[in-house]
Amino acid sequence: MGSGGKVLLLLGLLGVLGKCFSVECRNGFNTIDDVCVDANECEENPQQCGNHTMCFNTNGSFYCQCKSGFIHSSGNIKENLNFTEGQCNDINECLDEVGICGHAVNCSNLIGSYWCTCHFGYTNNSGNCKDIDECLEAERKKEDLCGVKGTCKNSDGSYRCKCSEGYTNYGNERTPCSALDCDSFSGDGGPAPLLGGLADILSMMRNSCLALSNPSAAGEGNPDGDALLENLFTATEAILSPGHLHSSEDVSGLLSTVENAIMLIGPQLKDNRTKIETSETDAVIAVQRGKTPPTGPIHLTTENAILDTDWTTAAGTGSYPGFALAALLSYKNLEISVNRSFDELTGHEKDGVNPSFQLSSRVVSVVVSNPSTQNLSRSVNITLRHLQDVEESANLNYICTYWTERGSWSTDGCYQQHSNATHTVCTCEHLSSFAVLMALYPMEHTFGLQLVTKIGLIISLLCLILCILTFKFCRSIQGTRTTIHLHLCICLFVADLVFLAGISQTKPVAGCRFVAAMLHFFFLGVFTWMLLEGVQLYRMVVLVFNATIRPLYLFIIGYGTPLVIVIISAIIRPNEYGTDQHCWLSLKDGLIWSFFGPVCFIIILNVFFFIVTVWKLAQKFTSLNPDLSNLHKIKAFTVTAIAQMWVLGLMWVFGAFLFHEGTTAVAYIFTILNSMQGALVFIMHCLLSKQVREEYAHFVSCICTPQKKRYSDFSSTNPSSSQSQGSRSGQHTGESKI
Repeated sequence: MGSGGKVLLLLGLLGVLGKCFSVECRNGFNTIDDVCVDANECEENPQQCGNHTMCFNTNGSFYCQCKSGFIHSSGNIKENLNFTEGQCNDINECLDEVGICGHAVNCSNLIGSYWCTCHFGYTNNSGNCKDIDECLEAERKKEDLCGVKGTCKNSDGSYRCKCSEGYTNYGNERTPCSALDCDSFSGDGGPAPLLGGLADILSMMRNSCLALSNPSAAGEGNPDGDALLENLFTATEAILSPGHLHSSEDVSGLLSTVENAIMLIGPQLKDNRTKIETSETDAVIAVQRGKTPPTGPIHLTTENAILDTDWTTAAGTGSYPGFALAALLSYKNLEISVNRSFDELTGHEKDGVNPSFQLSSRVVSVVVSNPSTQNLSRSVNITLRHLQDVEESANLNYICTYWTERGSWSTDGCYQQHSNATHTVCTCEHLSSFAVLMALYPMEHTFGLQLVTKIGLIISLLCLILCILTFKFCRSIQGTRTTIHLHLCICLFVADLVFLAGISQTKPVAGCRFVAAMLHFFFLGVFTWMLLEGVQLYRMVVLVFNATIRPLYLFIIGYGTPLVIVIISAIIRPNEYGTDQHCWLSLKDGLIWSFFGPVCFIIILNVFFFIVTVWKLAQKFTSLNPDLSNLHKIKAFTVTAIAQMWVLGLMWVFGAFLFHEGTTAVAYIFTILNSMQGALVFIMHCLLSKQVREEYAHFVSCICTPQKKRYSDFSSTNPSSSQSQGSRSGQHTGESKI
């Protein structure tokens, strides 16, 4: 073996021996210079025990403990002291140790701890919560905690205000006492007794007000404002459901009563915002309570209106009663009752022409707790939805108005900010009940229409005068049919004369109503006498003999029937005779059907009589021995009667639309047909009648022939000619020949 091999063998042997004599340490120790030294696991791995723990090193090991306020995840308190596995969770001292903070204290859990705070009405006094005497504090600070007529009573952790009689805090014990005006619900001297159902509301609200002003008499306990609000709107619905209110006084009484009631009920409501809707009303009420007046915007919305204001405006700048209220109330059908009373609307003339007015939105009431609503510090914006989607135009303007205490619409302090087809935004400096009106200006061609009306009616009146004189003094045509024609012309003459002189004379109101009633009566009379003409023709064809009708019966039917209809209509709807634009029947509430109803019935009845008459005439013409002369005469009578009915009926088809806006063409057609009536009657019943023409010729000849000539003709008249003329006059049975 060489020297190199020996060296390698020696090194290997030394390595084996080194292994046999080296030091090996157990867990928890580290080898340092062949010596086993304890390993500090807490320093080597700070997260050895996890969060919220303390780590303790031991010889060859370690153990963990949970910090104060934490517990081992196993839930075993003993394991909190030393463990090597698991984690520490927070202890909720507020739940685990009830009353840990003591009396009148709020406990708030923290991570690893908890925090104690005193209840409202208590203060921390050396770690203990002590009651605050708010009444004493307020007296020391010279604060009026309960109002002028309120007495402050301290209680454990709080206080309450005891109000004198006539004052209330609306069941909120820490609210200052406010004065109550229960007399506003007495109804003395107002319109309440005139409006059925309003007395019940006043009685209900007065009882509630008296109970609030004297709690000892009514018994303790918080009032139920929500139930009272529901009762209020149920009673309001009962008033409005049967139909519209008949007078401005009734409307004012209802509006003011409901507004006062909401002022009383609002502070008693439980929620900060209350919405209630019935078939007649839609309301939303917002209430804010607190020691200091609220601030910020107010946005209240109903289906037909939006209110935008702020709490500073709603609360006012005067004494703060501990609450602020704002309410928006929409009436769904009240616009029918207040579509009048436009007398105070002035200054809206255009080109010297005053417009007519018509309600274009629902009636909306705004109520706030601010007692100074007539002079607000800031304007409020009210957005009102239109009843119909119509854009403004040269003939139509939207106007913002409010309902005054005098029972009429006014624009004072209200201005239109913006309008489109669907909505109008109104800015108002005071609060009340509001609505948007349409100012409707007369349609174009007014002068031309008036000219055509006057000329046409004057021509018609002249023709009717000739007809009346003819039917009255022409002896050769006297009979039942002539009597009917005479009184038909009289009714038509008076109706046209009143129409010409008074249809536009809307002032005074009583005079306008009289004109409307006169037109109603005489136009109905025209159609009634036309019906009698149809009945007479029917009797002439069907009965043949004894076809005449006694004049007394004619007068009873011809004048009595229209009179009865007008009297009944005037009793039921006296205020609907005459409108702000024309002295005619109002198109609202169906009164117009007291005219169109009978007219339609008469036309249908006459059509039946004419059909039967024509049918019977056709049968008689085809008979074996027809009386052609008499049949031709009846045929001519029937044709003229049908033509007369056609003109009169067609005229009132257009007359149905005459008093709507934007109907220029209809107005011209109605005027032309109305003017044709007198001329038509004169042509058909006078000029086309052979007997009447002969009478006219005789009358003209008597005027034109010299006096001597007339005497000689009279003296030379032979008996045969006189006899012939007498026989010619006597052979007719009072009916004209055409």
